[in-house]
Amino acid sequence: MAKYLLLKHYRGAPAAVNDVPMDQWTPDEISAHLQYMRDFADKINATGEFVDSQALSSEGAWVRYDGEGRPPVTDGPFAETKDLIAGWMIIDVDSYERAIELAGELSAAPGKDGKPIHEWLEVRPFYGNSPTITE
Repeated sequence: MAKYLLLKHYRGAPAAVNDVPMDQWTPDEISAHLQYMRDFADKINATGEFVDSQALSSEGAWVRYDGEGRPPVTDGPFAETKDLIAGWMIIDVDSYERAIELAGELSAAPGKDGKPIHEWLEVRPFYGNSPTITE
C-alpha cells in the first residue's frame, strides 16, 4: 500500500468541459457536489483506501522566513486567481494505477446543471513512496 495526496484544483477561469465557477452554482448544485464527495469518501472508506480529506477556504496568507524578525505575510490565495487548491484527500492504495483511477472518478463530481466538472486533481505520492507505474 502507498499513500497519495489528491489535490483538488479549483479553476476560476473556465478551462474544462463544465468548469463554471462555484459562485454561479445554485444551492442544490453545491449540495449535490458535496454529497458526491461524501459518497465517494464513504465508498473508498469501505474498501480501506480512504485516509482523510478536507475542503479549504478561499481565505489564507502566504508566509516565508526572511531571516529577520516577523516573517513577511501577504494576503492570498484569492478565489479570483486562475487556480486555487480547493481541498485535498489522502488515499492509501495498492498501486499508482488505482490512485489515478480514483482521481478520475473524483474528477467527475457534479457541478453546474449536474454535469461532471472534470476537475483537475493533482496525484502526488507521499515522500518515500515511489509510485510503481506499470504502463
